[in-house]
Parts: sequence; structure tokens; C-alpha cells
Amino acid sequence: MRLLFCCFFLVSSFIAIAQQDKVNAYVEKYKDIAIVEMQRTGVPAAITLAQGILESSFGESELCKNSNNHFGIKCKIDWVGEKAYADDDEANECFRKYPDPLASYKDHSDFLKSRPHYAFLFQLDPTDFESWAHGLKKAGYATEKSYAEKLIGLIKNYNLNAYTYLALDKNYIPKFSWASNNLSDKDLTTTTIATTIVEDEKDLALPKNNTIKIKETKSIVSLEVFRINDSKVIQANAGTSLLAIAQTHNISLKKLIEYNELNNFDVLENDQLIFLEKKQKKGNKDFHIVTAGESLYDIAQKEGVRLDVLAEYNGLNKNIYPLIGETIYLRSKALVTPKFSIASTINNSTSTIN
Repeated sequence: MRLLFCCFFLVSSFIAIAQQDKVNAYVEKYKDIAIVEMQRTGVPAAITLAQGILESSFGESELCKNSNNHFGIKCKIDWVGEKAYADDDEANECFRKYPDPLASYKDHSDFLKSRPHYAFLFQLDPTDFESWAHGLKKAGYATEKSYAEKLIGLIKNYNLNAYTYLALDKNYIPKFSWASNNLSDKDLTTTTIATTIVEDEKDLALPKNNTIKIKETKSIVSLEVFRINDSKVIQANAGTSLLAIAQTHNISLKKLIEYNELNNFDVLENDQLIFLEKKQKKGNKDFHIVTAGESLYDIAQKEGVRLDVLAEYNGLNKNIYPLIGETIYLRSKALVTPKFSIASTINNSTSTIN
């Protein structure tokens, strides 16, 4: 019995790993299309990818393979294109047939954007994938009771919301654009982030005349890597997504968040130092004198010392602002706990703690 259980467990594990690889391959292939579609219509990239994975069985359903229908969209009364027939809620139902996957992705966005009963979705925060998933179910996109939960599970398990944040990143330039339709199906396996300085002003092709002009700008790929306290670091610009940085430097997003002791992945609100490897437990000098506006986190980044260790050295909470002129110890325990202030989230006042 134990042997039978072990065999079953191994087989199940192999199947799960194989499916995970297929989902990852699907995401890698279509993520830039989902990003451009979000920029064009506002449908979150995470939702598009999750629906594509679920509705097409990561590109392996018969409807997808035979009709390029990635989202299970039925013909409806207004459809004038080619048709395919398959069993779903009823036998031999009419489904839309597309010439290629790109047409399916575009029609999916247009389908949601053009129908009044989906209009409320576009009032939601695009990063709030849970509300979007439940909203799709409420609006009648699918009849399956657990449809929203399945979308949410896919987004969480495969970190798909990162592509929604990437679509919001003004520094990220997807390789694909509808204006030039410049990707073949084979090309969709590659993610490209601009790596050069643009010397002459150019219009980057984006959908519906939504062009971005670039002149003498530099992408995150071309930012110089330097060292602080013997750890690799870059100075990242506001508006840059952590996912873009991670992809550029071949680091997992999870590791990048861990190295920089952040709570989540997001588009950076301010210019800041981003470490590409783990910071040290001790600084390369004994202490840091606090200047105006520095939080303990800012000091940890500037000195290349782990925030939790820095807080322990100085007997402080990680979320405080030491007072100007206070001494923050970087290599050992402070003799006296530094004075600090706590910013009030209610009235923006500060309380000084001795």
C-alpha cells in the first residue's frame, strides 16, 4: 500500500510540474500582448492572462488549437466572423473563430470594453484582481460557480499581477504594438525591454495613436550597477516596476523584494536605491548621522545594511524617522536609543520619542 501511495504521489507531482511548465510557457508567450491590451483598453493584464490560461487550458484546448479562441467567447448575435462549434453549456454551441491568437486577445478586450454590463469593472483599480475576478463572474462571463476563485488562484500562483503593474510602468516598452503588428507567433516567446539610449526623437508605436515620445532617455537596462557596502545596487527612477528591474538583471521578483525589504511588488513612487543582492549585516563604517527626511529604511538602503539588523542595533522600530543629527549605529548595538519621530497617519503631525 505504501509503495502504491508513493507511486501515485510521484505521478501526481510529475503531472503538476508539467502543467506548471506549460502555464509558465503560455504566460511567457502572451504577456506582452496582455500588457499592450491593458494599455489600449484598460483590461488588467493579470485578468487577461488568467482568463487565457483557464479558458484555453494554457493553449491546449481543442477550441484554442483549432480556432485560436483563447477566451471561450461565443458567437453572440453581433459576430460576423468565422465560426466554430463545440459542446459547452449546451451541445454544439457557436464559438468565435480567429485567424491567429492576436485577434483573439484583441477581441477579448473589445468584448469586455464594449458591453454595458461590464462597464462597472473599468471603475475598479486595475491592480485589484480579486474584485475584477468576482466582477466578471457577477456580470455573467462564465457559468462555473468557482470561476472567480480559479482566476484568483492562477493570478496568485503565477504572480500574474506583476504584469498589470508592468503595464502601468511608464519605462517599460513592450516589444509588441498593434500599430506595426510586429510580432510573429514565434517572437511572442521573448520579452524585450529597451536597452539603448535613444539619440533622436522617435514615436514608439502604441495602440490607437497613444504614442510616447522619447528623446535622450535611458531605460532601466542601461542604468549603471555599482556597489554600496560591497553589495550590488542601482539607482532606479520613479515609475519603474520592480518586475522590470528583476527581469533586466535576471533576478526573481521574490528575491528582489527580499533584498530590498519591501512589502510588495509595485511601480516605484520615488527615485530610490534598489539592491540586486542581499545587503550586509554590518556597515562599512561605525555609524550614520541622520539628515533631514531620512527614515530608518532610507538609511538602511544608503548604507547597504539590512533594515531588521539596523533596527535591532539601535533598539528602534523599522518604520520610524530618527531625528536630524541622531547617531544610527551600523556595526554594533547603540549605547543610547536614538530619538525619533512617528508620522501620524491621521493628522500628519509628528510625535517625538525620547
